[in-house]
Amino acid sequence: MPQRLKEKGIKYNKGGEKKCIGKVKGVDVCSLNMRQQKTLQKHSKHHSKKHISMMVNAMKNGSSFGASHKIAQKKVGK
Repeated sequence: MPQRLKEKGIKYNKGGEKKCIGKVKGVDVCSLNMRQQKTLQKHSKHHSKKHISMMVNAMKNGSSFGASHKIAQKKVGK
């Protein structure tokens, strides 16, 4: 991928498609799949950095998006 087309903080696969969107509210989300990353990015508008961090950790450990949201709501709140 030519340097001029690369966006700051975004990683690409060999074919040129995006691999990672970087960070959401300062939390690295590259260990999640692309669908989780994009959903989390939309979700982050309504929640704090602490909530997002808790969700990312739960999803890394195998929880679904909904389950990790419930965990974060109980422990951190909005």
